[in-house]
Amino acid sequence: MPSLAWTEWTTTRSAVLDEIEEAHTSVGGADPGRRLATQQINQSFAVLLAAHFQGFCRDLHTECVDYLLQTLGPHGSFENVVREEFMRGRQLDRGNAHPGSLGTDFGRLGIDFWPDVDGQDARSPARRAHLEALNAWRNAIAHQDFDPARLGGTTVLRLAQVQQWRSACNQLARSFDRVLRQYLLDVTNGVPWT
Repeated sequence: MPSLAWTEWTTTRSAVLDEIEEAHTSVGGADPGRRLATQQINQSFAVLLAAHFQGFCRDLHTECVDYLLQTLGPHGSFENVVREEFMRGRQLDRGNAHPGSLGTDFGRLGIDFWPDVDGQDARSPARRAHLEALNAWRNAIAHQDFDPARLGGTTVLRLAQVQQWRSACNQLARSFDRVLRQYLLDVTNGVPWT
């Protein structure tokens, strides 16, 4: 059974991303060709994708912390101290969900995050590269700083590229959910989400 974060990713968050993809089709049509407004929609889609993926990762991290604290049982103020330590300086609260921040934040839980994710699916390193490209575009859009050297040699964002990033995020989200479930099961001998 998946986490609540995964369920939210595949329902509510997915529906929002579907809406902007449908807006692209409404404005630009389904056939290839130049459309004036589609660049802005592609950029909006990329920013929303990055934001929702960050939200998923933050929710999953919180869910893991909550489960670990639950296994300790009620300990009053001690529980608050432990929660603060798990959350202190959490990069997902203030920055992109990039490989470094994910490794650091989930690593605070005691997991060797990326090696475990890569071990779960050999395609994860390629997906991680897509996540890095998504975040490069997200930052370029948010800061209006389009340097082709940081954006794969172009300043034009295509729908197919954002769709590829979305697919990579979907697969990474599923891997994260599975890896963290197994990790929590291993360290607590209990089922974290059922």
